[in-house]
Amino acid sequence: MNIPKLLAVNARKFPSGEALITPECRLSWSELHDQSLRLAAHLHEQYEIGAGDRVALYLPNGYSWVLGYFAVINLGAIVVPINARLTSAELEYILGDCDARVVIAQGEHAERASALAPCLRLDQPSAQLADMHARWLVADAAADQPCTLLYTSGTTGKPKGVLFDHHALLTVATASAVEMDMRPHSRLLHMMPLTHSAPLNVFLLGGTYVGAAHVVLPEFHPRLLLDTVEQERTTHFFGAPVAFLLTAQQPDITERDISSMQAWVYGGGPLSSEQVALIAERMRTDRLYCVYGLTEAGPSGTIMMPEEHRQKAGSIGCRGALHTEVRMVDEQGNEVIGEGTGQLQIRTEGMMLGYWNKPEATAECLHSDGWLDSGDLARRDAGGYYWVLGRAKELIISGGVNVYPREIEVALEGHPNIVEVAAFGVPHPQWGETVKAVVVLREPVADLQAELSAFLEPLLADYKRPRLYAEMQALPRNANGKVMKHQLS
Repeated sequence: MNIPKLLAVNARKFPSGEALITPECRLSWSELHDQSLRLAAHLHEQYEIGAGDRVALYLPNGYSWVLGYFAVINLGAIVVPINARLTSAELEYILGDCDARVVIAQGEHAERASALAPCLRLDQPSAQLADMHARWLVADAAADQPCTLLYTSGTTGKPKGVLFDHHALLTVATASAVEMDMRPHSRLLHMMPLTHSAPLNVFLLGGTYVGAAHVVLPEFHPRLLLDTVEQERTTHFFGAPVAFLLTAQQPDITERDISSMQAWVYGGGPLSSEQVALIAERMRTDRLYCVYGLTEAGPSGTIMMPEEHRQKAGSIGCRGALHTEVRMVDEQGNEVIGEGTGQLQIRTEGMMLGYWNKPEATAECLHSDGWLDSGDLARRDAGGYYWVLGRAKELIISGGVNVYPREIEVALEGHPNIVEVAAFGVPHPQWGETVKAVVVLREPVADLQAELSAFLEPLLADYKRPRLYAEMQALPRNANGKVMKHQLS
């Protein structure tokens, strides 16, 4: 099986079943298949796109994005999703790095892209496709043929291209469908950028694997989320933690009918136990799923089921998702057994082939036995549950003692006036590093240092407590919602 064949099977099995619902259109599986083949034929005829060529998608979520994705893969080419919020400079870097043959774009994105590479402009795709004929060919791609090149979010530097084949992506799709109970009658709500691995591989491909309907919107807004759940009776949603926190804060949320939802899935960052409890109460749900993983792994990793949240909210679970193993190792690479602290490693059938044109970087994190270094430090409790402590590179060493940023953030998130917080190390002439915390507040505080120092005194040892505090209106985040600590100082 490959992705084009999966789409063709859905067109035969569910010809009139809803496949794609966007602000522009409602398509059945047979219509989506037909139109993607029309666009594939056009790409082949006009640009001679074929196996192995890189074709970039520089579009917001929507009809054109989904159409372009399936069209490119149908040709045996490699699709390169690029977040529509990236600047011209960021776009130029990625296009140059992957040597894209064509960029599919529309509107203002086409204006930027056309200055850098040949651009297929899909401003009115439905009208344009009407003049294209469909070649009913399905690419006979092998399972190990590369098909998708995803660029990492670049929270610490230049993004790296992560290359996947059909086998890896369909492995992730299978796991998602099984673990989250996706069915042909499911209706998946997409509001996170499809340019990232979880929205794309876990949700778009996971739902496609079973023939579920995809409700795709160009961007996230909490009120739009609530409106769409009510109107479309969606069943599954994946979002970054900030999406859930913003939705839970909506004043009329208790009056909204969101009872159709069967799976609220969060990942891409941590939620504290207090935040999980708030979300569950405000959104009146016991159907929260926590997923943890890395783009490089598909993004396979751990999963924590709804019933586990009662006792372990704030952790990332105790097991790998389907087709995935997770373990913890010490600084020497030896596996940590039982309770302890170490770096998380992942081994999965959904693993990347490697970083694009970066064999040395691939070898640094992906070992010959298949284990991938996550770069995340975690603690495992007596029950086997993992609690993320922060990135290994973000570990703070103050006076020779290890301090874990996530432990400090969790403690501060319990303060009723704190919306969000980031803790990190800054240079100190005597101790090497000291802890600084940047907070976003609900209400102004007269003396931030005194207020928060007093709050943390009974919660954290003295050496863990921040010596420096600063306030911001919002923490800097990348296009995927992750906090960019390297921009804080």
